[in-house]
Amino acid sequence: MIHFHVITLFPEAIEPYLTSSILGRAIEKKLIKISYYDPKKYAVGKHKRVDQRPYGGGPGMVLEPTAVLKAADAALKRISRAPLTGISRGALEILFFSTDGKQFDEEMAKKLAKKRDILLICGRYEGVDARVPKILKAKPVSVGPYVLTGGELPAASVIDAVARFIPGVLGKIESLERNRVSSPEVYTRPDVLVWKKKKYKVPEVLKSGHHANINKWKQKLD
Repeated sequence: MIHFHVITLFPEAIEPYLTSSILGRAIEKKLIKISYYDPKKYAVGKHKRVDQRPYGGGPGMVLEPTAVLKAADAALKRISRAPLTGISRGALEILFFSTDGKQFDEEMAKKLAKKRDILLICGRYEGVDARVPKILKAKPVSVGPYVLTGGELPAASVIDAVARFIPGVLGKIESLERNRVSSPEVYTRPDVLVWKKKKYKVPEVLKSGHHANINKWKQKLD
């Protein structure tokens, strides 16, 4: 089982997705586990703020380091208390979402699927104080050449992609599909779709039962 530990100000933003459908069943079967750590619960100071103005000026606010580090510390203590684990760097991966991080891809997902604990740090606003990933020795990761308002969607994407490589998460049909030639186009019933007086047919090759020709057709689309 892989235990995902998500540091986020807004767990409610992604929890419904991660507890639905295939991932929800994986949680029920104890193939994966997802825990959330909200920095707001670890805020310090008189006003319990988790954001502050950036040094050097600039727009927006920055997540202050203490609350995020305390949230991370809570996760790491939980990991160290887990039976038969302790904190082994080989079994633990800490990821920090950053636009200049390494591009997340399927190869990275496969490697992460071999870990026992994955700690995901989700930024918000203008980001997280740069000392946080340095202290935690977190790997910067990017899910694409664009900027989002927070790290929750990247975290959900990583969890979803990694979970697919955990044995038992996907059903028999999905597992077989992963080993077959994929295609950007897929079709199902009916053979002929009539929509606003126009007919849209399924390509004949897909109904032929000739798998070699079907794979050639799929490869041409890639």
